[in-house]
Amino acid sequence: MLKTITRIGNSHGLIFDAALLDLARLKAGDQVNVEVHEGGAITITPIRPTITPDDAADRARELIQRNAAVFKRLA
Repeated sequence: MLKTITRIGNSHGLIFDAALLDLARLKAGDQVNVEVHEGGAITITPIRPTITPDDAADRARELIQRNAAVFKRLA
């Protein structure tokens, strides 16, 4: 995909159109890691939050407690 560096205020940047954001599964506010490699190649890698098994278990317990009546009707 060919992109042009654009002047944005006193800086320069790339505009990521909706299709590109969708393909990369990114949205405004997401964090990315930018690396400049030898020869000038630039990689942009999304920072995906990770959840630990303990955090997942805690969230599952909260969900079950919040929706106990629904789960009881479904059982």
